[in-house]
Amino acid sequence: MTLFIAMFVALASCKKQTYDVIIRGGTVYDGSGKPGMMADVAMNADTLAFIGDLKNAVGKKEIDAKGLAVAPGFINMLSHAEGSLLFDGNSQSDIRQGVTLEVFGEGSMGPMNDKMKADDEEAMKRDPDWAYKIDWTTLGQYLEGLERKGVSTNVASFVSAITVRVHELGYANRAPSAEELERMKALVKQAMDEGAMGVTSALIYAPANYASTEELIELSKVAAASGGMYIAHIRSEGNSIFEAVNETIRIAREAKLPAEIYHLKFSGKDNWNKIDSVIAMIDNANREGLKITADMYTYTAGATGLDAAMPPWLQEGGIKEWIKRMQNPVMRKKALQEMRTPTNEWENLMMLAGDFDKVLLMGFTNDSLRRNFTGKTLGQVAKIYGKTPEETAMDLVITDGTRVGTAYFLMTEENVKRQIQLPYVSFGSDAESSTASGNFLKTPTHPRAYGNFSRLLGKYVRDEKVISLEEAIRRLTSLPASNLKIQKRGALMPGYFGDLAIFDPTKIADHATFENPHQYSTGMVHVFVNGTQVLENGEHTNARPGRVVRGPGWKKTE
Repeated sequence: MTLFIAMFVALASCKKQTYDVIIRGGTVYDGSGKPGMMADVAMNADTLAFIGDLKNAVGKKEIDAKGLAVAPGFINMLSHAEGSLLFDGNSQSDIRQGVTLEVFGEGSMGPMNDKMKADDEEAMKRDPDWAYKIDWTTLGQYLEGLERKGVSTNVASFVSAITVRVHELGYANRAPSAEELERMKALVKQAMDEGAMGVTSALIYAPANYASTEELIELSKVAAASGGMYIAHIRSEGNSIFEAVNETIRIAREAKLPAEIYHLKFSGKDNWNKIDSVIAMIDNANREGLKITADMYTYTAGATGLDAAMPPWLQEGGIKEWIKRMQNPVMRKKALQEMRTPTNEWENLMMLAGDFDKVLLMGFTNDSLRRNFTGKTLGQVAKIYGKTPEETAMDLVITDGTRVGTAYFLMTEENVKRQIQLPYVSFGSDAESSTASGNFLKTPTHPRAYGNFSRLLGKYVRDEKVISLEEAIRRLTSLPASNLKIQKRGALMPGYFGDLAIFDPTKIADHATFENPHQYSTGMVHVFVNGTQVLENGEHTNARPGRVVRGPGWKKTE
């Protein structure tokens, strides 16, 4: 009997530990900013189980990662995939760069009311290829619906100050009444309870720029009470950038919450030299005890619409009222004069570009405009129209019935590199997540939709050595996860969720250009989301294991 027991123990001790997945021999970067180390990584179900030497273990699935970097999945700190994922949940352009979490911001997909739904449905009639059913009311319902539909990435969202303002005030350019403000605050509280990360806005656009600093502070106080943060496209990235950064710092101070500046940049040649002063402002605020961070995309051109070249008053009431005013000779003349006059009262990206051939037309819904003018500059189209560029911009909006997607070449490469070196800067595409097929090919986009993260790792880390690989990975993973107060993501540690980006640091590269943006990045080899492989040997597996990632105020309901 004793001999039998001894043999049983010996056999049991020889039995190898089994895991669902083992990734062998890669250089593991844990997300902390420490240099990589050779190690194996094991997962069971959706969770990281072990990191170290696994030579005596076996995996039901094993991956040879020799020569590859093994990192936590990347966090897209500003994603506009909230609409594109409704059409294709595979999130191809981002998955192929290692993104495993899309964080929606500037606007938000809820809360909605009947009027907002009707307005959006009417707008979608102009471009039926991209129409979808709005079968949700709150932000939480939208996110849960996306998870049920199936997405390859995890998803999270801020609640937008713009959305709650439109919910209560429509597109009116006025302050809310006390009662309206209380209802707006209640909507923010509801969204925070549903898992919103905090309050967001985009303050160069109407109707967002109708909000006062005081209004934003009151909404941010609600987010602060739930542990959330404030994050915004600041009111100016050009002539009034000092005032805009100061507003962000004030909101953080008075609402008592962290704040982040979306896609930090310095627009217009006359403003490029302001970078040192803005960095000093942020450093001083952080020394004061506030927490001010920023994110960015890795390009010298931004992408928005022709609305960013027209005065806010012209756009009050939404697209229909905007078009009516442009067709009114008196109002048109007044607006044209303002578009040609330097001002710090509103952000005129057309003027900041300084050259109408630095204004690239990218997005139309009208078939004729799309065929004839996509990829042309505003200066070129103005010559075709035989009108001034400002008048041409108005006519294009009137004919298309939209803001008209536009790229503005505004920034300098030297500042992009300086911003990449800032330790508190993370990264966001500020774009949808596209698929290089079908209707997506009909719609021009900024190359950042396909290349923002690969461009960082290829061009700026490997080729130009602006920052180290381990620091870049920290900024793509643990930094944004910490800022968002996300639990068990953004690092490689046992017990964390199995979100992994496995890539070849010698080959990772972006290929998208403004002329041909629908080109996938290369060099990302394997990607896992919640322990499920969504990219295998560079090809999408069609798996959709993404989940809603909720903020610190989430109140789980049965």
